[in-house]
Amino acid sequence: MSSRRSRSSRQPGSSRISEDQIADLVSKLQRLIPELRRRRSDKVSASRVLQETCEYIKNLHKEVDGLSERLSELLASTDDNSPEAAIIRNLLNF
Repeated sequence: MSSRRSRSSRQPGSSRISEDQIADLVSKLQRLIPELRRRRSDKVSASRVLQETCEYIKNLHKEVDGLSERLSELLASTDDNSPEAAIIRNLLNF
């Protein structure tokens, strides 16, 4: 353990996260990310988990943008006063 880490772990009231907490959070992320969940081995580095998590979040953003665009196009082709238009507007304002 580095001297900086050992000093910070001894300070009362320190807001530093422990190595066990980091390992637990990385493990939880690994279970949430489909690409990592499909792998047979539990031996995935924390940096790989973080990289895959970032990539997954980027892809989710792209998917949401694409769905929002499709909903906007659908709304443009729908009667403004219809119940469907109200549903689409609610979805776009989530």
